[in-house]
Amino acid sequence: MCGITGIFDTRGSRDISRAVLQRMNDSQLHRGPDEGSLHIEPGVGLGHRRLSIIDIATGQQPLFNEDGSVVVVFNGEIYNYQQLIPELQALGHVFHTKSDTEVIVHAWESWGADCVKRFRGMFAFALWDRNQQVFFMARDRMGVKPLYYALLDDGMLLFGSELKSLMAHGGLRRDIDPLAVEEYFALGYVAEPRTIFKQAHKLSPAHTLSIRHGQPVGEQVAYWDVRFSLDNPISEADAQAELVHRLQESVRLRMIAEVPLGAFLSGGVDSSAVVAVMAGLSSDPVNTCSIGFDDPAFNESEFAQKVADRYHTRHRVETVKSDDFDLIDTLARLYDEPYADSSAIPTYRVCQLARKHVTVALSGDGGDEALGGYRRYRMHLMEERMRAALPQSLRGPVFGLLGKLYPKADWAPRMFRAKTTFEGLARSSVEAYFHTVSILRGPMREALFSQRFKTELAGYNAQQVLSRHASQAGTDDPLALIQYLDLKTYLVGDINTKVDRASMAHSLEVREPLMDHELVEWLATLPSSLKIRGQEGKYLFKKSMEPHLPQDVLYRPKMGFSVPLARWFRGPLKQRVRDAVLGERLLATGWFNPAYLRHLVEAHQSGARDYSAPLWTLLMFEAFLRQVVDGHDAELTGVHP
Repeated sequence: MCGITGIFDTRGSRDISRAVLQRMNDSQLHRGPDEGSLHIEPGVGLGHRRLSIIDIATGQQPLFNEDGSVVVVFNGEIYNYQQLIPELQALGHVFHTKSDTEVIVHAWESWGADCVKRFRGMFAFALWDRNQQVFFMARDRMGVKPLYYALLDDGMLLFGSELKSLMAHGGLRRDIDPLAVEEYFALGYVAEPRTIFKQAHKLSPAHTLSIRHGQPVGEQVAYWDVRFSLDNPISEADAQAELVHRLQESVRLRMIAEVPLGAFLSGGVDSSAVVAVMAGLSSDPVNTCSIGFDDPAFNESEFAQKVADRYHTRHRVETVKSDDFDLIDTLARLYDEPYADSSAIPTYRVCQLARKHVTVALSGDGGDEALGGYRRYRMHLMEERMRAALPQSLRGPVFGLLGKLYPKADWAPRMFRAKTTFEGLARSSVEAYFHTVSILRGPMREALFSQRFKTELAGYNAQQVLSRHASQAGTDDPLALIQYLDLKTYLVGDINTKVDRASMAHSLEVREPLMDHELVEWLATLPSSLKIRGQEGKYLFKKSMEPHLPQDVLYRPKMGFSVPLARWFRGPLKQRVRDAVLGERLLATGWFNPAYLRHLVEAHQSGARDYSAPLWTLLMFEAFLRQVVDGHDAELTGVHP
C-alpha cells in the first residue's frame, strides 16, 4: 500500500523539476512512511511513497522491466501475482524481485493495456513505456484505490493518489466546479470522474487512460463492468456452499503479507463473517480490533466480543467518547474534497487503533452493496411494487398532486409519511432512489442555493450521476438496478474514499474480501430473491454463515457506524455549527441563501426539526474551504472560488 504521484509532459520532453516532484511526493508521506523514491527523465517524473507489505527486501519503486524501458509506480495489491509470475516467465520475462509490482511491467510488455484484465486486486498505477512513448494509468474494478489527475494549461499532466499531491505542485488552479458542489450537497461526496476542482479529475473505477507523447489527452476507457444477469440456476443449498467457498478464497488471497495482519470487527454480519473465515484459515489467533462508544445507542462492541470469544481472537477494544468531534478540521485536510459521511470519525479511530498492532487489516466493506444489506433496499422494493401497479404516465400526475396536497409528517416513521410515500410513487425508479440517498433533497437544495449559484449550475442536477450509470446497468430488476447504482457511486465515492483516507492517514493497509471482483460477478448472477427475502436482507449470506456465527449477530437489526450528530449540534457543537454555517466563509462564496442557512440552524437547535445531516454537510464544506482552499500552500492562497 503506497502513495504514487508524478508529472508527464504531454507535449514534449521538458525538464521535470526534482524539487517540485519531491514536494508532491512528500505530501503523501503518510501513505508510505517506509521508503520514498523518484525517477526523472526528460518529460517524465514519477514519485513513490512505500508502505512495505510484500517483498519488503526488493520491492522498491519506481520499478523497471529488464532493460529499463518500462517503469511503474503502483499503489495497492495484485492478489493473483503468484499465479501470473510463472505465466510471464514462460513468455520469456526475467524477474528480479518477488513483488506484485514487477508483474505489472512484464504484463504490460506482453498484453499491453489489456494487462489490467488479468489482475485480481485493488490497484492504481501509472506506467511509462519509453520505447512506445506511451504513458498509461489504470484503476481497479471496484475503485478501492484512488487516482487523481489534471492537465495543466502548459500541457503538463499531474497525477497522484490524493488530490493534495496535485495541489502541492503549485500549478493546479483551485477553481471550484459548481457541478461538484451540487453533487456534494446531494450525495455527500463528489462523484467520479469529477473532483471539487474544475481542472482535476478522478480516474473512474475499471478505467484506464493512455496518452501518447505529442497527442491530445483522450477519454478514459472502461475495461470491465458487472452484469446482473440473475440467471444462475443453482439451488439455494448449493449457493450457500459456493458462497462460503468463494469467500474463503477471497479471504485467503488477502492474507498474503510479510507484516502483522488482522481484521476490523464491528459486530456486524460482514466483518464477523470475514473474521470467522480468517480464523478457519489461520493456525494462529486472528488479531481483531473494535471501537466501542460510551453511548449505548451507538455501541456494538458486545456483539464483536461474542465473535472474538467464539474464535479466540487477539481482540483489542477502545472506547470512543460520544463527543469525539475534534477531528473535523483533520478530516477536511485528510479528504482534500468536501466529504460528508460522519462515520469517517469512528473509521479514523478504528484505523488508529488497528495500526498499533497490525500493518494490514481486512474489513467487511462492500457486503451491503453486493449482498443486498441496506434497509433502504427493502423500502425501495416495497415502493417499486406499488409503482409497478400503475404506469408512470398515470402515477406522475396523480401521486404528484397528492404529494403536494398532503401535509408533511416528518416526525413519523417513513412508512407512515403519506406525503413522502405519494411523492415517491410519483417518481421513476431512478428518481425515487436518488431521492432516497440524497442528503439534501431537491427542494432543500433549491432553497439552499442562491439564484446566482443556480445560474452557474445551468440546470445541472446531481440525479444525472445516477441516471448516467442506470443507462449502463443492463437490468430493470428493481434490486439489481439499485445495487448496480450503489456499486458505481456510493461504494466508490463514500465507502472506499472514507476507508482509504482514514487508513492511509495511519499508514494502514485495508483489504476488502467482499469486494473481490470475481465474487461480485458471481453474486450478480444470483436471483434477487436470494439476496432479499421478505424483510430479511443478505438472506443467502446469513443462511450460509449460520454454522459460523451467533444468531444474534446474524439477525439483529443493523446498527451502522454512526455518531450522535443531532445531539452534538444542540449541545457541545452548538456554537461551532452556528459560527460555521452562518459565518463569513460560506457567505463569501455567494452560493448560499443566508435565510435558509439560518432556518436550518434555528430549526434544528430549537428541536423543531432534525437537520443534523444537512448541517454536518455544511460544516464539512466550510471546513474544506478553510483548510484546503484557503490554507493548503502559502503560494496558492490567492486562488479562491
